Amino acid sequence: MNKDLLTVNALSPDDIGRILDRSAWLKKTRASGVEYHPLKGKSLGMIFEKSSTRTRVSFEVGMYQLGGQALFLSSQDLQMGRGEPVADTARTLSRYLDGIMIRTYAQSMVEELARHAGIPVINGLTDLHHPCQALTDLFTIQEKRSTLKGLRFCYVGDGNNMAHSLIEACVKMGMHVSLGCPAGYEPDAGIMREAKQVASQTGSELMLTGDPKKAAKDADIVYTDVWASMGQEKEHAQRVKAFSGFEVNDKLMKAAAPDAMVMHCLPAHRGEEISASVIDGPQSVVFDQAENRLHTQKAIMELLMSR
Repeated sequence: MNKDLLTVNALSPDDIGRILDRSAWLKKTRASGVEYHPLKGKSLGMIFEKSSTRTRVSFEVGMYQLGGQALFLSSQDLQMGRGEPVADTARTLSRYLDGIMIRTYAQSMVEELARHAGIPVINGLTDLHHPCQALTDLFTIQEKRSTLKGLRFCYVGDGNNMAHSLIEACVKMGMHVSLGCPAGYEPDAGIMREAKQVASQTGSELMLTGDPKKAAKDADIVYTDVWASMGQEKEHAQRVKAFSGFEVNDKLMKAAAPDAMVMHCLPAHRGEEISASVIDGPQSVVFDQAENRLHTQKAIMELLMSR
């Protein structure tokens, strides 16, 4: 693996396999009651320009369980929030910490931080990528289905950061990906081009359509995310109109495989992108996903920070 985790695309299939295998081992070890502290005496700085429930709690608890400590750093807590160059912040924090997790808006900020930091940098989310969630989702699917290659993965909704990282993750592991997105809300064209190149090497099929039912046809996994992400609240009414017909509900699920799993990275808005009957129904693994953020991020931290 590289020094940092900035995007899924920067990982090889072998890297992803190591993360998933380690996630499973750490989850099993924790469930057995065995204490495991490979990061004893180490510290993770967590920079938050975007607030979060799952990201903060899973990284903080995960670092504690690995024997280290995590420091919550809001943008108001750092001189970076008052104009200090990102490079200076990176160099300074590298003298104190053993790793940095950052959840922010611009992917360029994460990349600049990583360029100047002498310690691992983990992308906890940007407007372009959400690698930790996508890796968690692969772990959850593998946990439920034992394999990844050849499974049909359907994503319905906004072609956002979540869609980008899921596309990258799925094609790396030989999964077939279909996306149902309304016009004007498709995934980034550059990410799609790169994913198609990877898919040609791994045997994956990659399809983008404006018809959610077509995207969901025979899918083994149906995934969705909120229609208006953090920072897009002013677009909410416009997006609700644009995404009409793209709700993951009982009708749409009839197009998927009978035993299809339902996934959502949370938070969810029941009655918008997903119906209550689906997210709270027997095919949903949404809260297994949420739990698995802890185990997968522990694997990422251990692999990057125990060197």
